[in-house]
Amino acid sequence: MPKMTFIQPDGKRLEVDAPVGLSVLEIAHKHGVDIEGACEGSLACSTCHVIVDPEWYGKLPDAKPDEEDMLDLAFGLTKTSRLGCQLIMTPELDGLVVSLPTATRNMM
Repeated sequence: MPKMTFIQPDGKRLEVDAPVGLSVLEIAHKHGVDIEGACEGSLACSTCHVIVDPEWYGKLPDAKPDEEDMLDLAFGLTKTSRLGCQLIMTPELDGLVVSLPTATRNMM
């Protein structure tokens, strides 16, 4: 089974099983990672904002315009920011590393 690593705001790393077909948001919730996802993955907020390790960012599919619009609302936006609800685990993403921002901005 693929694995992925979440890096907490305090720097602590958590490697978890990442089933193919689940979103990074779903994987986080499955493993008790503190990521909000206020809209439950419906692409209506930015509370599942994650910062993708630069090594992995280029391996992801491009963000769609709706995701880019929501990312504009994210706290601590970076060049490698994505929404966890839009990142779906595939075998090619085995080893994916994402960092959680220090805060979220819930506009709901």
